[in-house]
Amino acid sequence: MTRLMTAASVAAMLASASPLLAQTTMNLAFTPPAESHYGDAGRAFAERIADLSDGAFEVSLRPAGALGGERDVIEGLQIGTVELTISSTGPIGNFVPEVYALDFPFLFKDYDSAHQILDGEIGQELLAKFEPHGIIGLAWAENGFRHITNSIRPIREPADMAGLKLRTMENEVHIAAFRAAGAAPTPMSWTEVLTSLQQGTIDGQENPIPIVTANNMWEIQKNISLTGHVYSPAVVAMSKIHWDNLTEEQQGWFVEAAQAAAAASRATVAENEASGIALMKENGMDVVEDVDKAAFAAAVQPAYDEFADRYAPELIQRIKDAQK
Repeated sequence: MTRLMTAASVAAMLASASPLLAQTTMNLAFTPPAESHYGDAGRAFAERIADLSDGAFEVSLRPAGALGGERDVIEGLQIGTVELTISSTGPIGNFVPEVYALDFPFLFKDYDSAHQILDGEIGQELLAKFEPHGIIGLAWAENGFRHITNSIRPIREPADMAGLKLRTMENEVHIAAFRAAGAAPTPMSWTEVLTSLQQGTIDGQENPIPIVTANNMWEIQKNISLTGHVYSPAVVAMSKIHWDNLTEEQQGWFVEAAQAAAAASRATVAENEASGIALMKENGMDVVEDVDKAAFAAAVQPAYDEFADRYAPELIQRIKDAQK
């Protein structure tokens, strides 16, 4: 009996001491609803990390801003109260300024160019810049090219933007670009946007089609203009505090799980892009496809003039050169 008790005690000690034997639950926070491209990415992450770790790591999805807005969650990563997130790049630029280089209007030509650049040397260099700020950039996921919705009028050219109270991300490059185009940009956390649109505090917002469809935006916005003004990546990120507690092998698992999440988000975005326009039309949205993109590109040039030299101008040029 004593021998059996000793064996049981040793087994219990090993289970509590070994991260490979004891299950660890981590939260993965994001602001879109669970049924979205972020939700699909989160589920892919959770499945892959559970498989790689033989169940030692369980990821609990926290969608729809359950743990706060994106900035709140990023701050949570830094202090270790949140383990993982999928976030748009807008708020991250406040912590990792070099990321703002990705947010300049009309910088990326198409999805293939964006994927090639972010999965290649440039994208990996940017992810490496997260660590000094207490964040580990694991992989580049996707939101898609951004478009403008509003409840006031169809938008075809910059003149149609005059005075429009438009929600933007908390991103000074975006704010400067929309101000130059004639709008009245209003930076706001996504967790406040739908209510603000319903109450008329703001007239419109700008986001990729998957965000528009996931939130049934046609219920509160009449018009969408396919401006495609900014390519919006997302990043799968982890708290450095929790990353540092992993073994090298476990860190590899989390990177692989993040890559699976990124692939899942891109697949859903591609699917939504293909079907989203028809879905929006079916639900009564006025979809403006004949947008004067050249006029918009000219109108937002002051944002380049103001900020390009501040945020890694050589990086912006490398991105342009990679698409020639």
